[in-house]
Amino acid sequence: MIVIGSRGSQLALWQANHIAARLQALGAETRLEIIKTTGDKITDVPLAQVGGKGLFTKEIEEALLAGAIDLAVHSLKDMPTALPKGLTLSAIPEREDPRDAWIGRPMAELPAGGRVGTSSLRRAAQLLALGRGFVIENLRGNVDTRLRKLDEGQYDAIVLAAAGLRRLGWAERIRELIDPEIMCPAVGQGALAIETRDDGGAAQEIARKLNHAATNMAVTAERALLAKLEGGCQVPIGAYATVDGTTTDGSIIDLRALVASPDGSRMVRDRASGTDPVALGRELGERLLAAGARDILGS
Repeated sequence: MIVIGSRGSQLALWQANHIAARLQALGAETRLEIIKTTGDKITDVPLAQVGGKGLFTKEIEEALLAGAIDLAVHSLKDMPTALPKGLTLSAIPEREDPRDAWIGRPMAELPAGGRVGTSSLRRAAQLLALGRGFVIENLRGNVDTRLRKLDEGQYDAIVLAAAGLRRLGWAERIRELIDPEIMCPAVGQGALAIETRDDGGAAQEIARKLNHAATNMAVTAERALLAKLEGGCQVPIGAYATVDGTTTDGSIIDLRALVASPDGSRMVRDRASGTDPVALGRELGERLLAAGARDILGS
């Protein structure tokens, strides 16, 4: 029996049950254990003010280390780049659409003063950088709660991850998918992370069978860049990698990234390609730092 740990939100449970079904197809028996995290308990404060990454994983990782669960399913974008000793990401399944989704009144029709809801500094900074005069307002809650707040008229539009909407069957609510050149996604957005103890046990071995090599390469590059920048949720950082084509040395990874000030007034962007995801992420991180990201991160 493999005990799977998950948060209790509608999206988290969809993700955990999706992985459970895939493990069951491989012959494993599974059971779900719901764990409330710090991030679930704080619902009225922007995440950037309370610590950001790790808020949705700490208690689950403690349960893994204690042996209370055998495997955890996370949204990869919630994961810190450094994991607790004894734990590992055993698999990254194939990624859903990593783009951000605009829901509500069309972006092109929204005038200056239009209210746009998001809890993400990254999204807010890139919306402000458009110079359209949008008013960015904090939006917290599960996906269904955020959609309800939009429908109640609290916002003119909201921005959510396309992946979550698709997984929950709400793709028809998407007004438009925002091009990554306009809004660079979060590191790991759209990807799931399967975390286990790094002990060679049954859970780790079967989880490895769910790994998608191209997705793993892409998000490894994104996470290497984030680690180089030492970024969390306090500064807007976006990174998006794709894997396309091969050379004699292996697959080619294309990585784009940005670092912005929270008000969108300063933004450093760059793009690079390579075959080694970790080296590529570090190299692009260095280039961003040298081009002005260091000043933004330090301010």
